[in-house]
Amino acid sequence: MIELFTSATPNGYKVSIMLEECAIPYTFHRIRLGSKEQKQSWFLRLNPNGRIPVIVDHANDDFVVFESGAILLYLAELVGRFLPAEQKQRSRVLQWLMFQTGGLGPMQGQAHVFYRYAPDKIPYAIGRYQNETRRLYEVLDRQLDSREFLVDDLSIADFAAFPWVRQYEWAGVAIDDLPNLWRWFHLLLERPAVQRGLDVPVPQAELQRRSAQDRVGDIQRII
Repeated sequence: MIELFTSATPNGYKVSIMLEECAIPYTFHRIRLGSKEQKQSWFLRLNPNGRIPVIVDHANDDFVVFESGAILLYLAELVGRFLPAEQKQRSRVLQWLMFQTGGLGPMQGQAHVFYRYAPDKIPYAIGRYQNETRRLYEVLDRQLDSREFLVDDLSIADFAAFPWVRQYEWAGVAIDDLPNLWRWFHLLLERPAVQRGLDVPVPQAELQRRSAQDRVGDIQRII
């Protein structure tokens, strides 16, 4: 049994979507970021960096995995799905996984901070991170020009990128003029397992009822 510690953030959704796609039995605990629960000592024993998501694999001697990309890789190897065995295709998937964890996530996370949360609106910072997020979206759009998913077949690379692209409006960036990215985004959005994953830890209908101000405490800031 997998135990998931998570919040309603792009990085959190990566793992809940993966668990649903793999049909892995799991339980989850919602970590309240606004209350700094992720900084409490019990959580820091799971992840010294004080970030979600974290999983504990109770079937494997209570093995703890933190960092969303590492969790996706662990789960893919656990079930033998969404990560090719062939060396070159495996490397391609890992390259796009690293593209998200090292590029798209940090850049778009900063766009969220400066566009939505910073008390002082700094035009240079907002433009810097929105433009870089848009550039990375364009890279994804080109990659998807001749393929259905980022590396031909559905993989952990798609599960990593999707929750961030889903937040394009929150970052103040458009994607409706990127036809390949738009198609891919809706293809994933329509998957039943993706929909179930997005309802963890808080159903989307409930989130939509909450005001933007109420949601601030539940959005992970990536600094």
